[in-house]
Amino acid sequence: MGIRDRVLRVREGIAESCARAGRSEGEVTLVAVSKTRSPQEINEAVAAGVPDIGENYVQELLAKTADIDGAARLHFIGHLQSNKARQLVGAVSLIQSVDRLSLAREIDRQAARKNLVQRVLLEVNVAGEHSKAGICPGAAMELAHQMAELKNLKLCGLMAIPPAAEEPSDTTPYFEQLCQLFLDMQAKKLDNTDISVLSMGMSGDYREAIACGATMVRVGTAIFGPRPPRT
Repeated sequence: MGIRDRVLRVREGIAESCARAGRSEGEVTLVAVSKTRSPQEINEAVAAGVPDIGENYVQELLAKTADIDGAARLHFIGHLQSNKARQLVGAVSLIQSVDRLSLAREIDRQAARKNLVQRVLLEVNVAGEHSKAGICPGAAMELAHQMAELKNLKLCGLMAIPPAAEEPSDTTPYFEQLCQLFLDMQAKKLDNTDISVLSMGMSGDYREAIACGATMVRVGTAIFGPRPPRT
């Protein structure tokens, strides 16, 4: 099965999940996660109707950019070191992995230098896993307030990666928790924010994420197939 057929299958899954949840398919943005994938594969996904492309590593993303279809909207979804923010600001549509004030301030500083406003998501570590980045849920609202004061950064919502689970349904409590935080943050109506993106759910659990309110799902393997073994 090729990329186009896999995209169609994922689109069908999104449509079915939205219908089951009483939502419109148009409420959910599909991001193709292209870590380790070639520009040619990425361009196939864009041609198949998935313009939103997610990358995990700064250098890999920058190395591919020149060869990626200009219609693509690039997202950075991996852990970001502050000293690499300069390379990403303005080069991507959305930085999904802001998890600390120092990083937010550096993104804001670099965006001011380039005279633009960088859209970002706040990454939340919903299960408090030591192996994962993200701010703890209890501290997320305070950080959102602090980020709202930065003029060249616009907080657009939340992102999370729940713990690995044996069954997709095992992730549901984490998705529900993040959705409640998202709704609470929306209700605050913070100045200089646009809390409209809830990025959660991947190849194995995007259906459950949609049922819990996700407005963006990040799908890699289900679009590009299994990653080739490292040599």
